[in-house]
Amino acid sequence: MKTALAATFLAGLAACGPATLPGEGVINDPSEVQNREVHAFNVAVDRAIVRPLSVGAGNAVPEPVRQGIGNFADNLDQPRYVLNNLLQLRIDDALANTFRFAINSTVGLGGLLDPASGIGLHAEATDFGETLHVWGAPEGAYVVLPVLGPSTSRDTVGFVVDRAMNPVRFFVEPPESYYATAAGIGGALNTRYRFSDTIDELYYESADGYAAARILYLSNRRFELRGEAQDDYFDPYTDTYEDPYAQ
Repeated sequence: MKTALAATFLAGLAACGPATLPGEGVINDPSEVQNREVHAFNVAVDRAIVRPLSVGAGNAVPEPVRQGIGNFADNLDQPRYVLNNLLQLRIDDALANTFRFAINSTVGLGGLLDPASGIGLHAEATDFGETLHVWGAPEGAYVVLPVLGPSTSRDTVGFVVDRAMNPVRFFVEPPESYYATAAGIGGALNTRYRFSDTIDELYYESADGYAAARILYLSNRRFELRGEAQDDYFDPYTDTYEDPYAQ
């Protein structure tokens, strides 16, 4: 009975349809002053801590080891993907992520290897922010989170819920849970190292790194949520927009 009610509730939410995405170049940034301060803080943290650590780890740790750590961290995200797929009523994606998790957790030695991708079973990445979008929740205002970087009010709620309801938290206890946390940090540092040139250009070489990060995040996030409607993709490097906060 409870299962039927839950299914009916989720079906009702899905029937509301996804939220309408903002038009091309639309920027909703009512807290720009505070956001710029947080952005400056993030750049300072990157300069003093994150970038040096990522460069040091990238130079000291062999690429296969870094890749394995990244694979392990990514594999731990799969149960969260599955849960959000189900909440979005995307059953095919949920099945694909479930099979991927099962294969990489066994044949892939706990996720250190990625044999699932080798057979064409790639991750169908998602999050609770996308779930809220599917349920009809609007994007909200642009925000910059300390250390974590660009987000929106909807995606910030999604981030908190994802961390709170991640199935891994309920099945992995200390000290194993600490390994998962360490792997997540290692994966983030590896990503910073891999995209060092792009991030350095954005943070340290852009005339206005804040505005560049804002439009890059919003355009890419909307592109992800738009799904197959790729003709509407807003390219931050070729398209122009009118910034209501420009001086």
